[in-house]
Amino acid sequence: MGQPITVTVHVGAAPDVRFFECNRSLTGMAIEVYTAGPGSAAGTRPPDVLARRLLEAGAAKVTIYSNVVTVEAPPAAWAELEPKATFMIEHLFEFYGDDAGWSFEARGIEPEVSKVQ
Repeated sequence: MGQPITVTVHVGAAPDVRFFECNRSLTGMAIEVYTAGPGSAAGTRPPDVLARRLLEAGAAKVTIYSNVVTVEAPPAAWAELEPKATFMIEHLFEFYGDDAGWSFEARGIEPEVSKVQ
């Protein structure tokens, strides 16, 4: 089991933006940008997996650069999305390896996101 990531959330200047600052880097020096739609986050690297999860949860756009995950979503969605996004980021590296899969379901675990709220 890997260690959870520590996340600090900052509200952006626009009401549809949140910055999730992590205590570790999620990408190299490349800026990774993902938008809602088929195939945007189709890869298997950790930033691809995280972006796919965030987009499926309701984000419209995800940008990941080093240790900052910038998420855009409708302002009305943030009350529900912010704790879910924080949980997804914090537990991204909790399970790893070829046989671990990239989801709690693959490991037979039911994440309790509702407790975060």
